[in-house]
Amino acid sequence: MSKKKKTATKAKPAKKWCLYVLRCADGTLYCGITNDLARRISQHNAGKGARYTRGRGPVKVLRSWPQKGKSAALKAEFAFKRLSRPAKEALLAA
Repeated sequence: MSKKKKTATKAKPAKKWCLYVLRCADGTLYCGITNDLARRISQHNAGKGARYTRGRGPVKVLRSWPQKGKSAALKAEFAFKRLSRPAKEALLAA
């Protein structure tokens, strides 16, 4: 019987999830989650992001909030989307 050596594997650092809010060129808001905000904004501005933001670019990041994980980010996104437009604007202004 031969014993196999365990090879050391480098653990990838966990990417931080965040909730972000964009203002599209037409003045509308877009809310989403990501674990790489810079890449995601580039995708939105290149027309390769969400269907909603295609044709509404360029987009501008208004605010982002770090989240503990993907599940927390999804819950935060759902809660933000349930707010009224005035409540969203008030939260973004704070």
